[in-house]
Amino acid sequence: MTKPKIGVQLWSIQDACKEDFAAALQTVKQAGYDGVEFAGYYDHSAAEIAALLTQLSLEAAASHIPYEALLPDKIQETLAFEQAIGNTRIVIPYASFDTVEKWQDFAQSLKDIAQQVQAAGMALYYHNHAHEFTEIPDRSMIDTLLKDNPSLRLEADLYWLAFADVDVLPWLTAHRETVGLVHIKDMQAQPKESTEINRGILPIKDYVEAAKALDLPWLIVEQEAFQAYGPLEAIAIDYLQLKEIVEEVHQ
Repeated sequence: MTKPKIGVQLWSIQDACKEDFAAALQTVKQAGYDGVEFAGYYDHSAAEIAALLTQLSLEAAASHIPYEALLPDKIQETLAFEQAIGNTRIVIPYASFDTVEKWQDFAQSLKDIAQQVQAAGMALYYHNHAHEFTEIPDRSMIDTLLKDNPSLRLEADLYWLAFADVDVLPWLTAHRETVGLVHIKDMQAQPKESTEINRGILPIKDYVEAAKALDLPWLIVEQEAFQAYGPLEAIAIDYLQLKEIVEEVHQ
């Protein structure tokens, strides 16, 4: 099994990105990360983004792209931008509907989008939160999205799976054919929110071992709440903690 690269979802340091995007990426590189998952480009062109990645020797692990940017009037422009920055994984970060029928309509629209993304040499992913497992009683909307759509992949956010009381490891095994990326973050018990890796209650080593079994190319760090450290400090800690676990699991 190939040792996975470690990336960071830039939403974690969004304020730093807004203030000085190039400096934020420099800090990510200095922390040790191999690449980034974008959550917006802060008014930078594709050429500028590509130049920054080259300059810093960072890879584009993936990009979170709003569904609206993948609709017919926008998708070709979006795909061209992603190709120009060297990204091959487009991740829809969020969707929410109050009926099964609306979820099914959304799933149907993803089939055409996934085919267009694939034709451009990329893959379409959906990123879960907790509500896909809780909004519609006794139904997983993730499975609704995957039904009859073999081109759609999953970016499994393991924190949100656990938050929704999903048994994470068996779920990963059951969805091994479609999970292509994972988000790694830890959870503190009270209040129930994300925290630095190894400061919380989630079995991060078990998650890394599961990712190894799936031979995933990236582990993507994300942190959405901060207690003792600011975001830039926190993601540096996250990298060091996760790197140590990866080295242990892959020794």
